[in-house]
Amino acid sequence: MVRKDSIPTDDALIRRLRAGDEEALAQIYRQHQAEIYRFALHMSGSRPIAEEVTQESFLALLREPQRFDPARGPVLAYLFGIARNQVRRALERDRRLQPLGGEQTMDDLPAASAFEAESEGTDRTERIERVRRAVLSLPTPYREVLVLCDLQQKSYAQAAEHLDCPVGTVRSRLNRARALVMAKLSGTAVSRDVGERTSGRERTGILPLRAGERT
Repeated sequence: MVRKDSIPTDDALIRRLRAGDEEALAQIYRQHQAEIYRFALHMSGSRPIAEEVTQESFLALLREPQRFDPARGPVLAYLFGIARNQVRRALERDRRLQPLGGEQTMDDLPAASAFEAESEGTDRTERIERVRRAVLSLPTPYREVLVLCDLQQKSYAQAAEHLDCPVGTVRSRLNRARALVMAKLSGTAVSRDVGERTSGRERTGILPLRAGERT
């Protein structure tokens, strides 16, 4: 078993990478690849795009490791920033997303547990597909916070770090994103200011709060 204190820190790996040690990138990749890939997959709904974004994110770090500033946050947050830009470019280039089709697995698709109260009685596969499509239809800023907070189980603070924005912005965008998804699933309209203000609806829950989530 590898001792936890023997695993190099990200800062130490970046120093090695800047010194020309490409094995350091391999270690960073092993530590963070899964999170970047799942973020890109949830954001795009496309395996090829997710694979491309993941590869390009780590190659960008390899090409210009000096651009990473540890004073602005950890390596993972920096990689998320690159991945966000890569996803946006990929979607602009290929607006017609390829469905996951026969390759999809339940683990690849957005978790539906938070939405189940609104769709009881429907087949689970159909429910997950509806949620997936609703998430993919969100404007990018709302999709990002929903993917990070609800699908990747990030805290508000972690999501704010990855998105380089205040925690309050994460909260308001997440409320709005949840409302939009629930409206799409139920076929109802949503007021433009939902999620931009504190209301009784936020407390009672358009979507149930995740276990341990703080309001």
